[in-house]
Amino acid sequence: MMINDNVLLITGSGRGIGAATALLAAERGYSICLNYLNDEKSAVNVRDQILSRGGKCITIRADVSDERQVIAMFDDIDRQLGAITHLVNNVGILKQKMAMIDMDGERFQQVLLTNVMSHFYCSREAIKRMSLSRGGRGGAIVNVSSGAAKSGSPFEYVDYAASKGAVDTFTIGLSKEVAADGIRVNCVRPGGIYTDIHADGGEAQRVDRIAKNFPMQRGGTPEEVAYAILWLLSDEASFVTGSFTDLCGGV
Repeated sequence: MMINDNVLLITGSGRGIGAATALLAAERGYSICLNYLNDEKSAVNVRDQILSRGGKCITIRADVSDERQVIAMFDDIDRQLGAITHLVNNVGILKQKMAMIDMDGERFQQVLLTNVMSHFYCSREAIKRMSLSRGGRGGAIVNVSSGAAKSGSPFEYVDYAASKGAVDTFTIGLSKEVAADGIRVNCVRPGGIYTDIHADGGEAQRVDRIAKNFPMQRGGTPEEVAYAILWLLSDEASFVTGSFTDLCGGV
């Protein structure tokens, strides 16, 4: 495996879309930083797969909703891999599904803090290192939103949907703000993907239930999302910024 000089941070990358993106990116020569919070075993497993194939990969435990931990993580990446050139803001949490009226404020705040502020903190630190005006060489950011940003997820995850709607708006504004500084910012909106996040919401088989409503009549895989993310990160998408790619089987 050939290593290039691109350094990619993927948040929440021990499982699902993050793990699939890391494995594919490593195949394409990126040096990878896998960020995780609780599931060290899964992150180490992904790292070991990458290393066994000749790739370059480190793992860093950090709560990316905490500003101080994000700053420390980026400093650590600088020391171990060099300044990052690419970022995938993938981390996100989902709570037990319920109607909004049954949610408490603490839950809503935690979802917003994790799913929105993590994108802000990580993007800010990445831009400091990527910006042409600050001595960087440009770069690319991909935010992972959700089809829920458009559906609103009534009676299930209104808080999650609201957080992803914020990610969409953040993508639009940030993409315009940093475009002249050599940084592209795009967004993918997966929906109905077979990942463990559905178990977090209390319905591990949710994709099987809803897939019959998709025009494509099936759920998607993390690898299918990863291919879209890697294209947006790559120079093949060099004239693409502020865009949204829906991966929802036609919904």
